[in-house]
Order: sequence, then structure tokens, then C-alpha cells
Amino acid sequence: MDITLSEGTVSGSVTAPASKSYAQRAIAAALLCEGESVLSNMVQCNDTRAALQVAADLGAKISAHEDTYTLHGGLHPRKRQLNIGESGLATRLFTPITALCTETITLTGKGSILKRPISMMEEPLRQLGATVSSQGGYLPIHIRGAIRGGNITVDGSLSSQFITGLLMALPLAAQDTTLTVNDLKSRPYIDMTIGLLKNFGIDIKHNDYRQFFIEGGQRYVPTRYRIEGDWSGASCLLVAGATAGRITVENLKPLSLQADTAIIDALTRAGAEITTTADSVTVRRNELHAFEFDATHCPDLFPALAALAANCDGTSVIRGTHRLIHKESNRAEAIREEYAKVGIEVDISEEDVMRIRGGKIRPARVSSHDDHRMAMSMAVSALRCDGQITIENAECVAKSYPGFFEDLEKIRV
Repeated sequence: MDITLSEGTVSGSVTAPASKSYAQRAIAAALLCEGESVLSNMVQCNDTRAALQVAADLGAKISAHEDTYTLHGGLHPRKRQLNIGESGLATRLFTPITALCTETITLTGKGSILKRPISMMEEPLRQLGATVSSQGGYLPIHIRGAIRGGNITVDGSLSSQFITGLLMALPLAAQDTTLTVNDLKSRPYIDMTIGLLKNFGIDIKHNDYRQFFIEGGQRYVPTRYRIEGDWSGASCLLVAGATAGRITVENLKPLSLQADTAIIDALTRAGAEITTTADSVTVRRNELHAFEFDATHCPDLFPALAALAANCDGTSVIRGTHRLIHKESNRAEAIREEYAKVGIEVDISEEDVMRIRGGKIRPARVSSHDDHRMAMSMAVSALRCDGQITIENAECVAKSYPGFFEDLEKIRV
């Protein structure tokens, strides 16, 4: 599906979608409870739907009423092949959880996830006692447990998602575990995991995020848990307010542990006007200037930051491009390629640095690269285009934010 958007201004209020990062963690935790948990404010996107299906296939009994889901947990696999769709988090989260099972179980998926490396999971899981094989370091992956705990070292430079999976699975192992993590990136996501686990009765200790001490034989406690709004999905909407008018995004907690609350820092550096309450953020357009920002620990913000920088006077510098290679697309290349089409110069020749020269956005036909965040970025840029921008395969926003285009249209004036 192609969508054509034209220049316009925005004014009004929208509600942020539920955080798929929190939703998938909560679904996994509810699966690991021997009892009934209630997860509210869980509006589905494709990644959340995939996590629910995996949880059901691994033994959870699930019922839903509107945006509230009741999960009766228990890790008792009903299927030997699990499909995680295109979700990177679900892949790296449910692989260690599956390694708690004594049956051989296969995880596979579709689309871009089949090209994203998973080799970093294999040897640590073997050291924990699992039998593991993959397709040359890519899905499908075959796992037979049960992992028993012990002492392992994991590379945290590529992604924190596998560490999240280990932190969720290892409390149920028979032995204690000391998990040493080298070069951890995306530290806020680990804080999210530890905080959520505490709600489900699981205790994780760590030494400055370098070593994690996980007591084996713990029990997950069923609970009621409300999924908070998604800062990742809201980031492009907040940029729309900064570049094209005014917007209030409800269901956002400024004090959230989510990494992408950092968009507030970037907007402030660029000169936008920002007002926050306990559960909302308002952003107003102001004279925008070039900014510098390190997105190493919040790489999902790059597409939103590109839309912001394109509308700033001067050349903005964004660091952390090494985190973008194994996303739904190679996002650094995708940003450079698609913004060139609309007349914005993006330089990624320097290692780990993206430089974006702001300027006039011109009409063009652009590709989403089947990347939900690229589609949203280009949609926001269209608001400042002298003409129209057509986005190919725009339906890919359903991965995280199915209602994005409807919400954007609601606030166009």
C-alpha cells in the first residue's frame, strides 16, 4: 500500500499506542507464572500479536476483552515450531525461555527477521546446558533444554534483547547464574526488564551492568500490569509538533524507563517548545537549529531524529550509527538514500556518525524499506514538503503502530 502525503500543519491531541517493548516482556512474564495475570492497555500491533501467539503455543491460556488480556501461565509447550513474525525482541526474548523446555523446539519467522543475526545466542545457551543449532547464525533456530544456570559471558554491543531474554529465563533455572556482559548498549532497556520483573516477583542484582547475579529457583508471581504508552511510536508525532505546529501526545510518562524518552532531550537541543505533565507531552514549533545527539543507547530514534534534523537550520550530528545495521532495514543507509530523494543531504561516511544538513524538503516517491520507523519518518517530513511525498509499502507501520496514519490525519489542519 502506497500513501501520498502533502504539506500541512498539525494541531491537536493523540494517544500514544501501547509500548510493544513492555507488552512483549509482560506477555513473557505472564507465561512464566503458574497462575493468572491481567495485562491492560495492550493495544495490539504485529509484534505484540506474534508474542501472544508464541506464549499461547508455549502453554499460556489467553482471553481478551477490549485492550485487557488475561493470561493463565505455565510453560507447557503445545507446539514444537514457533513463529515470531518479524520481531527481533520476540526472537531474542523467547529463545532463552524456550531453552527452559526439555523438548526440541524450533523458532522461525518471516521477512527481515530471517536476515538478522542470532549467532550471539548460541554459545551462551550451550554453556548453560542447552542443545542449539541454527541456519548458519540465522533463523530458524532449534533449541532443547533445560538450561541449568552457571557462569557465562555475553557480548552486549549488538543488542540488549538477548540479555533481556536471559534475565527473564534464568530465574527459573535450577542453579544460580552470574552473567557477565561486555560492552552493554541500550542500557535503558535492561532497566525496563529489571523493573518489570520486580512487578512479577523476580529479583535481579547487578554490578554496574557489567555482572548480573540471578538466583535460580525463583517463582514468578501473577499480577495485574498496565502497559504504558510507547515513546518509540510517539517520537515521530512529537517531531511533527516541533516541525509543523503543535501536538499533545497523551498516555506518555515523562519519567518512563523507556530509552526513547531521550527524544525530549533532542527536541530541546533543537529549540522546540516542550511542556510535560505526569502522563502527556506537548511539543510546539519554534525556530529550529542544528543539534548534536548521541543515540547509541536509543537507536530506534534515528528515523525520528532524521525528520527533525531535516527541518533544522544547519548540520546536525547524530552518533551511534553502528547500532543501525541489523534493524528492519540498514537504517543508516535507508535514511541516507530516502532523504536524498527529498533533497536532504545525509552524510554517513564518518564511522559511527550521521550528519544531516537541514533544508527545503522537495516532492518525491520514497521507499519505506519495509521498515515501520522509516515510513513514519518520511510521513512526518512530508508535512514540510513543498508538494507531495508518496511512501511505498506504508502498511509496514503495523509492526508497531497500526493507527499511525489515522492519528496523523486527525491532527492535520
